[in-house]
Amino acid sequence: MTESEFLKQAEATLDQIEATLEELANTSDLDVECTRSGNVLEIEFIDNGTKIIVNSQAPMQELWVAAKSGGFHFKAQGEQWMNTRDATELFAALSQMVSQQGGVEVVLRDAG
Repeated sequence: MTESEFLKQAEATLDQIEATLEELANTSDLDVECTRSGNVLEIEFIDNGTKIIVNSQAPMQELWVAAKSGGFHFKAQGEQWMNTRDATELFAALSQMVSQQGGVEVVLRDAG
């Protein structure tokens, strides 16, 4: 994958995560605020002050996630982002992380 292809896919993924969480914040009990600065998406849980940070790492061609449960690296495999340690898909992993930190069961899905 070229760097421009990576950046395009990473940007689309960050956009999708942000849009999905903002929609959930408006339609469910999830109290979350998303802030985007370039390649970094900060997800703040208002009720408890915890955060999840998702950012793209172009040199490694990975998305990195920092959450209360730990740090995770995801590499594109086709249209999906897979955890480099245990092959968990990004949206499935984020669903667990957001549910745990937000105290509300959520399911995030890759629209791709």
